Amino acid sequence: MTPPRRRRRRPQHLPAPPPPPPARPEGGSDSELRNLERLYTIAGPGDGGRAELDLVTLIVARSAPPPSASPEEAAVLRLCTAPLSVAELSAYLNLPFSAMTVLITELITAELVQARAPIVRQALPDRSLLEAVMHGLQRL
Repeated sequence: MTPPRRRRRRPQHLPAPPPPPPARPEGGSDSELRNLERLYTIAGPGDGGRAELDLVTLIVARSAPPPSASPEEAAVLRLCTAPLSVAELSAYLNLPFSAMTVLITELITAELVQARAPIVRQALPDRSLLEAVMHGLQRL
């Protein structure tokens, strides 16, 4: 007996993809422009003064959001009931680090949040603790 012949599948003709939208004269799409406008309204024109913040600086809320707070400020104050780093806040709010530093600087000057250095753990454990564990294991 001869094995059955396999038929090759022929590629089906797919419809052509739609043409790309025409390029904007400003050089950006509508969503990019809206995002830039949003960042400007969050950061504001400002005087350029910013707090010395790092990606791992911890932010803690001192009070609940006031009624006059912007939606982003209220979100930061709600998220920071427990310490959060600036990088985490930036990710949760989907804002770039530069806009986040401006926002947090405004909250610091209004005394609504407190910035703390990250908690650094000791590189080596306490020697007395290690000796106590060693003596406890020897007694077993």
